[in-house]
Amino acid sequence: MRILAFLAVTATLSACGVDGRPTPPPSVNDNPPPGISISGEARIGVVMR
Repeated sequence: MRILAFLAVTATLSACGVDGRPTPPPSVNDNPPPGISISGEARIGVVMR
């Protein structure tokens, strides 16, 4: 049981920092202007083969 706990902790800690150094969140000036923009395509129907 101790071995399983050790392996679980080791696997969890080994994934720390895998994706590189941490980066700060973007500054307030980098945010897009407020508003709503919706685009896309939708289809509804039945396909019979």
